[in-house]
Amino acid sequence: MDAGTVAALARQARYGRKAPVEADGGMVVTSHPIAVRAGTEVLREGGTAADAALAAAATQVVVEPHMTALTGGLAMLYWDARTGSASYLNGNVAAPLAPLPGFTGADLTTGRGVPVPGWWPAFRAAHERFGALPRERLLRSAIQVAREGFPVNPYLFGEMYAHRAELGGHEQSRAMYLPGGSLVPPGGTLRQDRLARTLERLRDEDLGYYLGDFARAFTAECRRGGGVVTPEDFAAYEAKWCAPVRGTYRDTEVIASAPPDDGGCQLVEALNLLEHTDLRAWGPAWESAETLDLLTAVHNEVYYAPPRTASADLEMLLSKEYAARRMRRLGWVPPASAVPSPGTIHVTVVDADRNIASVTHSHMASPWVNGLFAEGGQLSGGGSFFQRGMPGPGERATVYLAPNLVLRNGTPVLASGSPSVSLVACVLQNLVNIVDFGLPIEDSVAAPRFGVRPHEPAAGWLPGVTLESGFAEPVEREFRARCAARGRWLKDLGPWHSLTGNFEAVTLHPETGLLRSCADPRRNGAAEGL
Repeated sequence: MDAGTVAALARQARYGRKAPVEADGGMVVTSHPIAVRAGTEVLREGGTAADAALAAAATQVVVEPHMTALTGGLAMLYWDARTGSASYLNGNVAAPLAPLPGFTGADLTTGRGVPVPGWWPAFRAAHERFGALPRERLLRSAIQVAREGFPVNPYLFGEMYAHRAELGGHEQSRAMYLPGGSLVPPGGTLRQDRLARTLERLRDEDLGYYLGDFARAFTAECRRGGGVVTPEDFAAYEAKWCAPVRGTYRDTEVIASAPPDDGGCQLVEALNLLEHTDLRAWGPAWESAETLDLLTAVHNEVYYAPPRTASADLEMLLSKEYAARRMRRLGWVPPASAVPSPGTIHVTVVDADRNIASVTHSHMASPWVNGLFAEGGQLSGGGSFFQRGMPGPGERATVYLAPNLVLRNGTPVLASGSPSVSLVACVLQNLVNIVDFGLPIEDSVAAPRFGVRPHEPAAGWLPGVTLESGFAEPVEREFRARCAARGRWLKDLGPWHSLTGNFEAVTLHPETGLLRSCADPRRNGAAEGL
């Protein structure tokens, strides 16, 4: 990408409704147009869906630093069209080998909240198994945009402004975000030379650099902030391939992330519950208080349940019989629990051969939460997920990611995922819109949603609902009355709020194979096809 192209794409990074895109040679959808173009250029050169997703993800480390980092995690659900099989890659953050006694939310602003990263090991593992182009090609756009810079959009500037104290408190972040003593303004060029050098060394030296100078710089900064991660943690970490979870809903099969990334379990469990109802007779949520009420109840039933760890009894949790028992007690209100609020992004790619990569990656925390930086990037505060339950030494955090595929008659018809604290709710609502009500993707992403967020942060996270505007007035009035009668909190968000997720999806026509996508209006993304 030349500078003119980067600038033009950056101007397209905007909120609001986007046009749907159709293609038959491949599709990329994610939350920044520059990253989308990095992915489609790789597809155009013969890269696989994994190649394109990794190129887009690497570029997002540069253009969406408030959402993801090399020090966070990366997970991929991959459909291999040749074999008709799905694989799940867990590259999420892990607990250090050393203990963290007495860990609390207060640790997230210190080095104690820094986990062992998995982003680069997962990048390597995905490329090794499903990539076709060299690693140099996948990192090219990220390195170029980091060194030459890109125009800051208002969303990124808003996050920079909100965290200017953390950015201004470290030499490395000051050099990038506050050159000359003030923040790079909206439309100004953000250059990240040190990050470009880091990406070049990963490209050229790979594990020699990652387990050597990078690990030493990372752990020294972590210890300076009071953390316990050591180079030995880097050496012990391995990205893990596993079988995804599977379920059925109506006439479809659903394939999704596997524990300890438990968003996939939550999704299948919720769909099992909904299968006991005739939603089509009630109508979509924005026209039916019954549908909206049930969707929120089903979501809260699975979202606030105990985390599904790798040792969870999945056969029982995902069974139709268990869903029937849960439906009979849907009035149950789970106890308050600590649920982290990460910055996250999702990429969905389909290539010409109909391989599919659904990738969620993140720094797993609020941006720049601890003010710690090494090798041109922030140290993730992803210990936020340790609040769901402290993993054992070196073990993965339990993260509610939900990259997923929907199959009909064994053929993928939808690939999707979402970022945000409300990602499970986002995916659930959109799957219902598409599977039950037959909405095209552009209408589904534009429809109003509910979401989740803390009611009283100091008291933990409590079941309730946030609500976008756009529901029919009688529906909203009746739903509010039901929430009040049950003592559930409700918070208004206004139209198209990022807290309700960002549905990054591609539909695949079962007969023609035509690909269709539409970027969600709640973030600055784009869809682009070949």
